[in-house]
Amino acid sequence: MTDASTGPGAPAATELPAAAPARRGIWPFRRRGRTRVEEAPPVGPDSDEGSGAGIGRALKILLIIAASVVIAWGMGGIKGILAPTLLALVLTICAQPVRVWLERHGTPSGLATGAVALTVFALLAGFIGLLIVALAQFVGMLPQYKPQLQEFGDKLGEWAQTIGLGAEQVQQIKSSFNPSQFLGFFSGLLGSALSLTAFLVVVLTMLILMPADAAYTPTLLKQLEPSRPNLVFALGSFAHGVRRYMVVTTVLGVVQGILNGLALWALGVPAALLWAILSFLCSFIPNVGYFVALVPPLVFGFLTGGWGTVIAIIVIYGVVNAVVQSIIQPKVVGNAVALSQTLTFFAVLFWAVVLGPIGAILAIPITLLIRAVLVDADPQARLWRPYIGDLRHTRELMKEDAVARKAERQQLHGKGASGA
Repeated sequence: MTDASTGPGAPAATELPAAAPARRGIWPFRRRGRTRVEEAPPVGPDSDEGSGAGIGRALKILLIIAASVVIAWGMGGIKGILAPTLLALVLTICAQPVRVWLERHGTPSGLATGAVALTVFALLAGFIGLLIVALAQFVGMLPQYKPQLQEFGDKLGEWAQTIGLGAEQVQQIKSSFNPSQFLGFFSGLLGSALSLTAFLVVVLTMLILMPADAAYTPTLLKQLEPSRPNLVFALGSFAHGVRRYMVVTTVLGVVQGILNGLALWALGVPAALLWAILSFLCSFIPNVGYFVALVPPLVFGFLTGGWGTVIAIIVIYGVVNAVVQSIIQPKVVGNAVALSQTLTFFAVLFWAVVLGPIGAILAIPITLLIRAVLVDADPQARLWRPYIGDLRHTRELMKEDAVARKAERQQLHGKGASGA
């Protein structure tokens, strides 16, 4: 049987016109389309799958979060003794090389430990005395600026009202420029006289006990190394990283405070010594400390010199902060910290909530201690180091990818030129 469409008398098949060739060169900025290939998910479990003894990954994550919340809540409950203990630990770690150097040069262990403790005591006493003098100067000169502060608060409140803030928020802004509020701010940072005394007692007592116990640390680590070499390695790296970070930050913070204080004194800003000390303390608080140290000088700079002084303070603080914390400090500290910017910012906020202002200052050392115990001490967990900030190998891969993409673009450009 013959098909009607192909039999005799059937109309001739209509030929479809050939596809027109692609027109090139008409629009020079024509985007070359790329066919997106959807990647298939990997087949099979991860290498660590099944290590949870039947516990699913989601359940493990929930258990870790729950445990972290409970631990953080407990740490917040004992922050009155935990915060000074952690501060004493960091100071002891920073002073340990001095004791080792003294013993290496023939000083008896007891005398070396006592010398280190006395040195740390003297530094703390000098700093606290300087802070008391600066606060006394600030309290003495504050009443004469009371009318100007209230006027400035009223103007700021009127401006806030024009942008739609409610009456309650405007009243809070006005009341925040009451001189008593400034005193409350510093008293909140330092705490009451009783809590400050208890804080210093714990710190000084720990600074007597910890250096004495630290004399046994090298031998204890040697005993532990055969059975726990990864833990010993992690603790050693932690001590080295914290020591490098704290010493460098302290030296650069002193430089930063001196430069800012001299600039404020030259501009005629009152209480320049206090703002210099505040700048030094805030140099230990990444990302957030710069703004905390900047606001009080701006307020008093505006009261004494107007907008010209405000602009000068912003420029000076910005330049000093950029040079010290963005250029010099990363080069000197190197990979001793290796925490991402996001994690660093979150750590500052988190430890400030848990331990108070001292938690914000010690945020980096505490986070490094947690990383050493949970990540560095576990060979299987070290694969997470790049995701929390150790990007040495990642940067190398990015450079290789950039070179490969550049070669691919050059190759495509060469083919396009030859085809044209």
